[in-house]
Amino acid sequence: MLFCSLKGKVIFCSYFSSVAFFKDRLKEKDAHTWVPSLNDVPLHYLKPNSLVKFRCFIQDMFDPEFYMGTYEAVDPSTKAKVLRCGKYKDVTECGVDFNSRSTMTAERHTFYCVPIPGESPWVKEISSSGSSQARVVPSTSYAPTRQKRSYEEDDDDMDTDTQPQKQREPHTEPHGNGDCKRREKEAPSSQAASASHLDLNFPLPGEKGPSCLLKVYEEWDGFKLNEAVEVFGILSVSPALSALADEDASSSLLDPAGGMETAEEQRVHSPPASLVPRLHMLHAKPLPHNNPLLPAAGLEDNNSAFLSSTLREMAAVRAELLAYFTHVLLGDALAAEYLILHLVSNVYTRRDVLPLGKFTLNLSGCPAVASFTERFYQIIQQLVPSSYYLGMTLQNMNQMRLVPKKDYVANRLLSGALQLATNTSLFLDESQLEQGQLDTTGVRNVTALGNLISWQKVDYDFSYHQMEFPCNINVLIASEGRSLLPSDCQIHLQSQVAPPDLEAYLGGIQVHPQASQLNKFRMYLSVARQLDYSIADEVTKSVEDDFVDMRKDDPQSISAEDLHRMLVVARLLSLSLGQTSLSRDSWLRAKHVEMLRRSRMEQNKCVNGNEP
Repeated sequence: MLFCSLKGKVIFCSYFSSVAFFKDRLKEKDAHTWVPSLNDVPLHYLKPNSLVKFRCFIQDMFDPEFYMGTYEAVDPSTKAKVLRCGKYKDVTECGVDFNSRSTMTAERHTFYCVPIPGESPWVKEISSSGSSQARVVPSTSYAPTRQKRSYEEDDDDMDTDTQPQKQREPHTEPHGNGDCKRREKEAPSSQAASASHLDLNFPLPGEKGPSCLLKVYEEWDGFKLNEAVEVFGILSVSPALSALADEDASSSLLDPAGGMETAEEQRVHSPPASLVPRLHMLHAKPLPHNNPLLPAAGLEDNNSAFLSSTLREMAAVRAELLAYFTHVLLGDALAAEYLILHLVSNVYTRRDVLPLGKFTLNLSGCPAVASFTERFYQIIQQLVPSSYYLGMTLQNMNQMRLVPKKDYVANRLLSGALQLATNTSLFLDESQLEQGQLDTTGVRNVTALGNLISWQKVDYDFSYHQMEFPCNINVLIASEGRSLLPSDCQIHLQSQVAPPDLEAYLGGIQVHPQASQLNKFRMYLSVARQLDYSIADEVTKSVEDDFVDMRKDDPQSISAEDLHRMLVVARLLSLSLGQTSLSRDSWLRAKHVEMLRRSRMEQNKCVNGNEP
């Protein structure tokens, strides 16, 4: 039996009828309001075998596994054989008749999923408050400390007996009311202690949150590595999983030929369910974005009212954001203009190996104050849904694993800091560079960053070969001089103000905007990234004529690369204004800002030793 809380009611249904029922209900717009989320609710508050959701990132894909799709079991009370379904569960009932002709083996795929890497705190906060109706509150009928007992009671309700007596832990906690706050603190701390001994393989250092093994029963070919998805499924946290894994691991040590998996592979693929729960998928949908302020389905036809109202306000919001960024960048309006263009950029297609739409920005001339770039990143972080700050210190370059690597012993993909979701903002702080020698790892990491910027791809290390994985990551490089990494555009910062205390100045800017103002900026940037764009034939002809005219007077003044950059700037400028096609005015404005930028770069090209 399956159960879930649906608007205050408890619904019981059989496996066969539940799948269609839940899939239909989960496709409704309000599904996120009544299904508890693994992202927001502590695992020890969630009922085993209940319906939950998880906003996650597919970090690894394990080999297919086989399970008993249908089987016959002996009813302990009547001694009669009963046909059972093995779908959406990890452990079968006792008394299975393995010789029955009704036994059928089926296939399912397992994906290792983690929270979206670098997800901003404001995204988690808004997502959590938006699903407040689905929050789970301890009660007299279900307290977190009763977790082990709840598993057994659920099994009794389901007429199952998944755990032998020796695998059951004695239960001494009372069933009545208690200090819920104390229990809430104790359970996560014990889990955190256990998690310290288990590598959860998060791509970014310091990340926290739940991870899970996602069991997919159909259409698994539609899932991709590094894809962000929202999954609805049946939560499985049976202690029997850990006990069985321990038994298998010990038996494989005694008899290595007795099992197909090594002990290390067993440890990785069968972690304790209390730390890495299993989620049996009923329904999943890819996430075009993870901004909770926007419709989850993206900017489709059914959201035309939302889109039209947003487009009308985009020019005004852009002006406010431009003023805000100008203040952040010490009064430099031109640098603020290019920062907006960078933040709305997006790889919209690929032509052969060339990613179109990317706009890596190198902001040079940053003040030689360590707190400037860090504060600058914090300001960016509170505007974009996902981001990561990478200080390019010699130690980081020589010691960090940026590129994911295949571990053949454990049969898993070791994550790297460049294993990121689409539209993540990667902030490279080159002002942290120092004198020293890059070792082999450092050279490999710098090369990986260069390939990411130039080709929007990361070459994963499979020891015997490398495999290309395309990505769509916005890279912003903050540096004092010109960056040693490639970029699509460089703008030199020219401060118009000189605050006596830069730290206090930036700190005041960061806390200045109201929450409503920040939400407008967040919606604006996400919407601009998703807009479609086109160029009419007459505008294309006008651009070609302009290019010919510019080269008539001085053929060396503009190259094909310059034209390409101007077209990218014109596209991003149009989208930032809420325009889905290039107009003559936008083209002229793009030419003007590019002329100002190039003029500034000419003035500053000899200031630093690494300038051209």
